[in-house]
Amino acid sequence: MQFNLSVLLSQLFLGLVNGSFYAILSLGLAVIFGLLNIINFAHGALFMLGAVLTWMAMDYLGINYWIMLIAAPVVVGVFGILVERLFLRRLYKLDHLYGLLLTLGLTLLIEGAFRSVYGVSGLNYDTPELLQGSTDLGFMFLPDYRAWVVVVSLLVCTVTWYVIEKTRLGAYLRAGTENPRMVEAFGINVPLMITLTYAFGAGLAAFAGVLSAPIYQVSPLMGQNLIIVVFAVVVIGGMGSIMGSILTGLGLGLVEGLTKVFYPQASSTVVFVIMVIVLLIRPAGLFGKEK
Repeated sequence: MQFNLSVLLSQLFLGLVNGSFYAILSLGLAVIFGLLNIINFAHGALFMLGAVLTWMAMDYLGINYWIMLIAAPVVVGVFGILVERLFLRRLYKLDHLYGLLLTLGLTLLIEGAFRSVYGVSGLNYDTPELLQGSTDLGFMFLPDYRAWVVVVSLLVCTVTWYVIEKTRLGAYLRAGTENPRMVEAFGINVPLMITLTYAFGAGLAAFAGVLSAPIYQVSPLMGQNLIIVVFAVVVIGGMGSIMGSILTGLGLGLVEGLTKVFYPQASSTVVFVIMVIVLLIRPAGLFGKEK
């Protein structure tokens, strides 16, 4: 195979775009598992909800992308509050399997409902007019929208990590999951804090869905394949590790890009090969804490 630097750099950037989605989705999963101890298999459905709601708002109501970038995560976050209050709250002291089965069932219900209305064919969502151009980098024409996705994803991930790891609010969140009675003694409403944490994780998934709408075709099943990869990212980074999810998501996106250059046939499986290797060497993940 003839080496082509332009192709390599182009694929690396496309891998970075995919890695941005992996990072922001795995971040939401890590927040929910790390602070609530729930394996949220509904994350792919919440990602799909963000994209579908954005398409519906444009097609039915004429609401533009920029409004939905805020509105869709809020709506899905409110839905997350209902899910946590009605169902998940009863499962926190039970085995992880119960939460996984509940959220899996929820995924099937959400996807089935939208599939019965829209089918499985993709729905087109146009790139926002402000970001429809491209920039000539010499080795490739960089679509402005894809650059926007990378920048805003990194910004959201960095702010989330900082709030959880470096602020008093994050300290309360971490302490509330480990010793809720002690935190409640300081006058903090721990159940409300946990509810809002799940809502935030759901909102992150919806935010990624809005970002993805102009890149991928919007479909009720769009979260299925992606969420499997994202779970692998979380396992590799370490379950519950915020920084591990971010760095692993970006890194695996770049690895996928490299694989498409040198051995395209393995690009869809390389993440799972890495997961197996990491689990054999370090079962807690690259950034996870060994028990």
